[in-house]
Amino acid sequence: MDQTADGLEAAIDRLVRRFYAKGDRDDLLGPVFRAIPAFDEHIGVIVDFWSRQLLGTDRYQGRPFPPHWKLAIEPDHFDRWMALFSETAREELPADLAEQAITKAGHMSTAFQAGLFPLRGPDGRPMRLPRS
Repeated sequence: MDQTADGLEAAIDRLVRRFYAKGDRDDLLGPVFRAIPAFDEHIGVIVDFWSRQLLGTDRYQGRPFPPHWKLAIEPDHFDRWMALFSETAREELPADLAEQAITKAGHMSTAFQAGLFPLRGPDGRPMRLPRS
């Protein structure tokens, strides 16, 4: 695998595009992925996000949490997201970079779930804050 900066950028691009293609076909994630407006623009933003996370570039300057607040996602979505992301990272990235990406994605998943589901319902399952 090409370990140059350009080669790693290309691998990140392939990772993101392949992951979103898998997610689009997935029974659980597909409806969420298909609801993303301006999909091509979104892919570019996500490529920039992972370039920053994995290569230290400065192309991504956003805040990833706020856009996810409005999505119809539940904790099960995060488990499936991690499974597909991990599989795809291992397919597209050099082994060390794949494991770094999976670790970062795991931390992000934990943080997002803590922010999205800060309460537990009577059944013990995570739930969102009551809407006003």
